[in-house]
Amino acid sequence: MDHPRKTVSGVSYAYAMLGGVETNTVSPVFVGRAGELAALTETLARAATAEPQALLIGGEAGVGKTRLVEEFIRAACRRDAVVAVGGCVEIGADGLPYAPFATALRALRRALPEELTEALAGQEGELARLLPELGEADRAPDDEHGTARLFELAARLLERVSATRTVVLVLEDLHWADASTRHLLAYLFRTLRSGRLVVIGTYRADDVHRRHPLRPLLAELDRLRTVRRIELDRFSRAEVGRQLTGILAMVPDAALVDDIFERSDGNAFFVEELARSVECCGDSSGLSDSLRDLLLVRVEALPENAQRIARIIAEGGSTVEHPLLAAVAGLAEDDLDEALRAAVGANLLLPAPDTDGYRFRHSLVREAVSDDLLPGERTRLNRRYAEALEADPSLVRADERAARLASYWYAAHDAVKALPAVLQAAVAARRRYAYSEQLRLLERAMELWDDVPDEVRATLRPLDHAEAYPGCRCDPADPLGYLDLMAEATVSARFGGDRERALAIAKKALRILDRERDPLRAAWFWVQRSLLMQSLSRGDGRQELATAEDLVRGLQPSAVHADVLASVASWGALHRPGPETLVAADRAVEYARLVGEESIELHARLTRGWLTIDAGDVEEGVAEMYAVRDRSEELHLVGVMSRAAVNLPSSLESCGRSLEAVAAADHGIQICHSHGVPESEAWARANQAQSYYSLGHWKESRAAAEAAAPLARSRKSNALVAARRTDLALATGNFEEAEEQLALNRRHLGHDPQPQHLISPVRHSMVLAAQKGRLAEARAAFEAQSDIGLPPGTQRYSLPLLHAAAMIEADARGLPATDPGRPAVLERIRGHLKRLPMLVPVWAAYGVLIEAELARAEGADTPDHWCRAATAFAPLQRPYELAQIRHHWAEAILTASGDRTPAAGLLREAHAVAVRLGARPLAESVELLAGRARIALTGPDDAAGDEARPAGPAPAVDAIESFGLTSREQEVHRLVAAGYTNRRIAEELYISPKTASVHVSNILAKLSVSSRGEAAALAHRFRLYAAG
Repeated sequence: MDHPRKTVSGVSYAYAMLGGVETNTVSPVFVGRAGELAALTETLARAATAEPQALLIGGEAGVGKTRLVEEFIRAACRRDAVVAVGGCVEIGADGLPYAPFATALRALRRALPEELTEALAGQEGELARLLPELGEADRAPDDEHGTARLFELAARLLERVSATRTVVLVLEDLHWADASTRHLLAYLFRTLRSGRLVVIGTYRADDVHRRHPLRPLLAELDRLRTVRRIELDRFSRAEVGRQLTGILAMVPDAALVDDIFERSDGNAFFVEELARSVECCGDSSGLSDSLRDLLLVRVEALPENAQRIARIIAEGGSTVEHPLLAAVAGLAEDDLDEALRAAVGANLLLPAPDTDGYRFRHSLVREAVSDDLLPGERTRLNRRYAEALEADPSLVRADERAARLASYWYAAHDAVKALPAVLQAAVAARRRYAYSEQLRLLERAMELWDDVPDEVRATLRPLDHAEAYPGCRCDPADPLGYLDLMAEATVSARFGGDRERALAIAKKALRILDRERDPLRAAWFWVQRSLLMQSLSRGDGRQELATAEDLVRGLQPSAVHADVLASVASWGALHRPGPETLVAADRAVEYARLVGEESIELHARLTRGWLTIDAGDVEEGVAEMYAVRDRSEELHLVGVMSRAAVNLPSSLESCGRSLEAVAAADHGIQICHSHGVPESEAWARANQAQSYYSLGHWKESRAAAEAAAPLARSRKSNALVAARRTDLALATGNFEEAEEQLALNRRHLGHDPQPQHLISPVRHSMVLAAQKGRLAEARAAFEAQSDIGLPPGTQRYSLPLLHAAAMIEADARGLPATDPGRPAVLERIRGHLKRLPMLVPVWAAYGVLIEAELARAEGADTPDHWCRAATAFAPLQRPYELAQIRHHWAEAILTASGDRTPAAGLLREAHAVAVRLGARPLAESVELLAGRARIALTGPDDAAGDEARPAGPAPAVDAIESFGLTSREQEVHRLVAAGYTNRRIAEELYISPKTASVHVSNILAKLSVSSRGEAAALAHRFRLYAAG
């Protein structure tokens, strides 16, 4: 049969490769929408600069969204753009996973076969989940990164395809989009960074009610400055008049325009329908006031067979393939052709693009016809669709087959047939990482469960329909159970991001298991509950893991047992690292090997390597982590690979091997990027930023942190990026940025109990408070963390915290407000320091440095303290810490002996590093000390002073004069340093409070500080005034 197709003439060659521009309208003229069309056309110019464009077009049904897009496509084609259109598919109440993307990618493949093949190279197995024609999808184990990996690869594919020519991707009818399609679209809008690409989505605004699943996505996208939303209004009376002129090929009289404008309320589609009725009837009299009746009137005017075909297609979904239609209709071939020709000729049906099938010209007509079906008629039609598809699966595309069969049997109210079909559709969804659709189908299966006889359920097998359990070693002859469905639903909800639903399912399963003796399954659900409690910040998850441990204790080794132990070890490594956790990791490795679960074994070995390093056996721990990384890449275990990409460089940094950590991070970043795991790539880049910071490569550190930011997807990875930015901002003196990033870090983390997320923000807040002169606040923050504890295994975070606390106390020595509590704080620092094992050189070096700062805080530091600290740090490639040490070493020399020659060398070295790094606060402190000692930081390598100058410490008056303070301002500054208020200063010096206030303001300006606290701290740091 030669199926009729209506296309627009004058199509550009670029789009002609995609089969022509379809038009759904009967009006030959494009009316209004000049501003909206201009906005769309403008995106082509912007995209030409390799800046991807994203737009959403909303409007009520029939308002003209599709016609606007068609007009834009014409403009795009005239500019040699390649256009690919995909529509969301509705089957009953269901959508098909990734349907619009699959359709659009097929179009791109036809238009740009060589370019797409090149862009796909090496990723066909993963991207086959979007486009099954690429071949068999990789059978990688299910993991939580699967969806993100697929989305990242899809985004990079589109960027590569659009690298040299403009590509327009149109996704229609997003109000029907399945959850996976919505998630992928949001990902693209957030992450597309380059390419001559325009992505447009359309949706029915009147369908998006308060609880519609598209509504949260629209709200999220509205917050992105890269996404523009266009809302189409109804036509004005004048625009309705122009539309009628085009349709009727004559100028209508004013009464007809008024009548149709009033009846249609400016809705473009209803104007067309009313105009066609006028063409048929000669005038508008006698037409029904019901728009639904108006839509049905042309259906009822068709021959009986054509009406029947319309009803069949209305219930079959958005589009129905011709072979499937023929099987369901049961008409002779000539009769079917005649019925279709009548419906197409009446402009009721259209041949569907990209398939040998049919669809309604407008979805409003299909909905009206479907709504007009009798309940029994609807059930029978769905049964016939299901029976036809079951008899010949080739009637529809392979990627749609399982979902459509499940939907047809469900709508046919046949639970016995529907349950196996729904379960098979759930498996298909899982294999495409469409976890939200899998969850919906599994919940439908649980709904059907009790309506299916036991003898039918007994034929179902877990291995066919559930993969959630990590090898319970169930008897293959055992039938699928309700708990198996709940396990699979728990995992699909967690992987799909619906953690609240996952937790609810897990809790319900555990209530059922309270009545059944099945410790393995119960233990598995308790592990899931632990993961969910942690991710939802409902607790640390330890009690749930303890329950799982109790359940498997004494049982034969199993994969569940190994998984429980591996989870306990991983939890301990993050929360309570130490010998007990290392023992748990050893046991997890042993059990995983016993039962042959290499993925669990590799996860446990990675944890064990990390803990072995923390225990001081660096070489053994590092070797094990490298071995795990290499083995996981050999087996292509993406979950282990991506974790190694994060954990290995982190552990190398922890033990002071920063240069090696940078190289390991480079490798991990490449692995994550090539396998499409952006979240892990963000962690790897943020870890690399820290290693660059340690090495004194601060420009590279900032670049790594900035590269991590757009990749971060979770609260924790965003918090980690903020932490890296905070480190840099504090060290470079950008305290406003430091405050913003610290607040961002805390907002992302909430009350996360992990030491790595808890201790560093405390250190940042302490340093920031001290720089702002809020010394009591800095001390209180330290004391609060001290009360929580700094357990062994947290040296990486705890030692820098203790260093900051000791340094703040040393800088504040002599301040009346802080002196009373200082001995107790210093004692706390010493107590923590003694309890932390110094098992690797970098930790030991921090121990020596902290001892030096403690001595300085007591006014008892000597040059030898700082010499030992410098010796400890010299081989560690930590230039910033070494510059800080040299600064205080020079200060100690000047205080002890006044020997300016060695002090000058130390200060010049410290200053050069501070200037190179951009460490403004350190550079200024060095400059102040050098000024007080009359040492030139850029002159010849001598003392640069007057030989007549007496030996010994430089007198305080030199430093005071270097600040330019008058004698009266010196008196006021001394009292400010003693903690006096303006009123007390006035009383002490017999001046007015207003005069005292003026002096204080002048002092703050000359000292370049912003608060009285900072002025006081500076006075005591440089010992400007005699104590007492």
